[in-house]
Amino acid sequence: MTTAPASGERVHALLTDGTTVCVRPAGPDDREAVLRLYTGMSEANLRLRFFAVSRRSAEQAAARVARPADSGYLALLAEHGGQVIGIAEYQVDGGKAADSAEIALAVGDGRHHRGVGTLLLEHLVSAARARGIRTFTADVLADNHEVLKVLTDLGLRAERLRDGSEVHLLVPLDDSEAYRVSVEGRGRTADVASLAPLLRPRTVAVVGAGRGPGSVGRAVLRNLITRGFTGRLFAVHPDASSILGVRACPSVGALPRVPDLAVIAVPARDVPRVARECGRSGVRAVLVVSSGLDAGQAGALLTACREHDMRLVGPDCLGLANTEDGVRLDATFAADRPAPGTAGVAVQSGGVGIALLGGLTRLGIGVSSFVSLGDKYDVSGNDLLQWWESDGRTDLALLHLGSFGNPRAFSRTARRVTRRMPILTVDAGRTAAGRRAAASHTAAAAPTTMTRRALFAQAGITAARTVPELLETAALMHSQPLPTGSRVAVVTNAGGAGVLAADACAEAGLSLPALPPSLVEDLLAVLPAGAGTANPVDTTAAVSEEQLRACLDRLAAYDGVDAVVVALVPTAVAAATGDVLVRALTDAPGRRCRTVAAVLLDQEVPVRLLPSGTGRVPAYADPQAAARSLAHAAERTRWLARPPGAVPSLDDVDTARARAVVARFLGDRPEGGRLDPRTCAELLDCYGIARSPWAWAETEDEAVLAAERLRGPDGRVVLKAYWPGLLHGAARHAVHPDLRGDAQVRAAFRDFEARFGHLMTGVVVQPLAPRGTELFAGVTQDEVFGPLVLFGLGGTAAEVLADHAARLAPLTDRDVRDLITAPRCAPLLLGGDGTGPVDLGGVEQLLLRLSRMANDLPQLAEAGLDPVLARPDRVTALDARIRLLPRRAHDPYLRRLR
Repeated sequence: MTTAPASGERVHALLTDGTTVCVRPAGPDDREAVLRLYTGMSEANLRLRFFAVSRRSAEQAAARVARPADSGYLALLAEHGGQVIGIAEYQVDGGKAADSAEIALAVGDGRHHRGVGTLLLEHLVSAARARGIRTFTADVLADNHEVLKVLTDLGLRAERLRDGSEVHLLVPLDDSEAYRVSVEGRGRTADVASLAPLLRPRTVAVVGAGRGPGSVGRAVLRNLITRGFTGRLFAVHPDASSILGVRACPSVGALPRVPDLAVIAVPARDVPRVARECGRSGVRAVLVVSSGLDAGQAGALLTACREHDMRLVGPDCLGLANTEDGVRLDATFAADRPAPGTAGVAVQSGGVGIALLGGLTRLGIGVSSFVSLGDKYDVSGNDLLQWWESDGRTDLALLHLGSFGNPRAFSRTARRVTRRMPILTVDAGRTAAGRRAAASHTAAAAPTTMTRRALFAQAGITAARTVPELLETAALMHSQPLPTGSRVAVVTNAGGAGVLAADACAEAGLSLPALPPSLVEDLLAVLPAGAGTANPVDTTAAVSEEQLRACLDRLAAYDGVDAVVVALVPTAVAAATGDVLVRALTDAPGRRCRTVAAVLLDQEVPVRLLPSGTGRVPAYADPQAAARSLAHAAERTRWLARPPGAVPSLDDVDTARARAVVARFLGDRPEGGRLDPRTCAELLDCYGIARSPWAWAETEDEAVLAAERLRGPDGRVVLKAYWPGLLHGAARHAVHPDLRGDAQVRAAFRDFEARFGHLMTGVVVQPLAPRGTELFAGVTQDEVFGPLVLFGLGGTAAEVLADHAARLAPLTDRDVRDLITAPRCAPLLLGGDGTGPVDLGGVEQLLLRLSRMANDLPQLAEAGLDPVLARPDRVTALDARIRLLPRRAHDPYLRRLR
């Protein structure tokens, strides 16, 4: 897991102008560099920092960063070009609360108004939270307007108290949604600025453009020339003065103008050297189409990009393109030119990219920008979503991603962007073999199916199973308004085609409501004799163009359906055949208020867009393709109709005590492990998670006394043996249920001693639980995605049926409701088995509290409550298992590059 700079890690992040800086903790060797920062400041800025123009104050401040490590002090530095350009520090005041620290901030002259101070403070906030600091304080001169603005614009509450010429600020470090939104906004501005040299370069150089045919670099250069790049273009070749009529120089440093973008198409061994040369020359972005880099070469490439302030696409990619009129950039080696338009495309696989571009071209859907991410060492899908959000052109996003570098940040970005445009993706890597293949082609780990689908569901991303399905759905979402629901009317001129379309819609989760008598009467009045007006509407093969148009107009005007599927086959019964019927489908402007899709069973291509008077209508060769696309569109409508969720506040949560329990356990067992029943109960109590009454007993007599105390009205109890390492007691026959009276309790305890005496450390005694629905609720920590909350059927059937769903933590109120209704067992919770609904509020609280626990405790490797007994009056965990590992806090929303 990536850790925050408080752990000693160097990270890179973007300033508001797109510049890359290094943020790292200061150390003993930084005294002179920090002193140079201060001595380079004007007298006016020194006074604002130290309240006086004093070289002595600067020397003391520089010496402070070089003193031995102190848990109450931290200084973070921002570096650019090997120079310290800013410092932010805090010091815990021993005389005040231990969770409060005083901060100071300084930014070098000439570096103001670029976000250096704000970025440092964001990292300082993250590091302070990880160390238990809850409040920052600062004393600032009243005329230091810039620092006051930085502190008050962070997104955190800042309380001001004026005291003469000074202002005292108190800043609680609340992990609020408002703060995250502020950080995201600054990150979006910086990200978009950093991508401009990649996607809107004024000068491009192709390094490795060969003089002979067959060179990838030459193919890229040819595409840049023939497809009308509007900027300056150069080639780099050691021996040529011109390639394809473009001026060539022997090195990047010899070019007459510094390129914004360098395309690197040289052998893998030369890529790091060329990248360093680009960096030293001032290039701002590199596109590496070269493949076959080993780990050392890849690391050297990324290091060069970070040290020299360059964004990187690739390596091992097809290239990128931007079809804007003022740019017309096609830096790919694809055979076909992407047509200009409004679809943004980002893929990891070049082959998938070629397939998507070809499919979009056949559909007549143009592209705003295309990026083949390749091994994705730097620029990612998250970057492209933010670019499309801001470019003023893109209204449809298509992604093919095998992995996610920062899934929770991606999820938040996607949730925001998908409210402005559909985001479509291919659900790739659904199998273990697929995930292995994805992981071998990227710098990030490939997620499991459950985690990936949780991400898509929460973020409102439309996930297709195949590239053809993605294109089919894109055709509908690009050309048609979203349906207002999932009710469909099917119209056909052949009964068999109507049956196929109806089956496809029902199987896709769409409904075909019966049409009301008034509408039936209207339809019969305009259709040929013998027409059927049930849903599907069978117009018969004798239908004319005018009759079909009138039928469709009436269905489109009916508020009881949300979409119309028109299944047509060519016949020779009447003059209205073939293209004439299609014309009836596409010519009526009034139908634009309803989503319309056509099924043309004789169509040679899987999907095409038919021109119409008010736009275009998607036509599918297969009814299932049409139904799938409509179902995806209807799901998007449902997602958009629901307001964004919020993470609820919870009563009776004691995070500080929970962290103390974890620290005590890991102090005794540094390697981590599973909690014993008593420690497990103590941790669950910190989060108010309801459990069945229980007692711990280490002797036979203690077990009898506990049973007497815990017996319910029927007098029955359960004994569960425990020893370290025991996972499934029932599988080891370590559970005695339904015990009555002291004699049976004693006999059960003695049986455990006889069979497990050398292992057993005690028993758990519980009253026999009443009947109810057995559920599972749990948490697992994914190495890439972070905490994942699981929910589904529990008890003995859980492993056989595998009926579980998942969502990424922290859960919002909307997430938790979606999670409860996602498993197949959901009807049982709503009373579908005739027993009445369970306490759904209790289920929600249980999942929200598990989510909070997982979010608070990065050491929580896994937790499982199984079974959870859900009844109409309450929800109770009957058994719990928790495993802790020594992990450090991770801030997934901290601004940093991969």
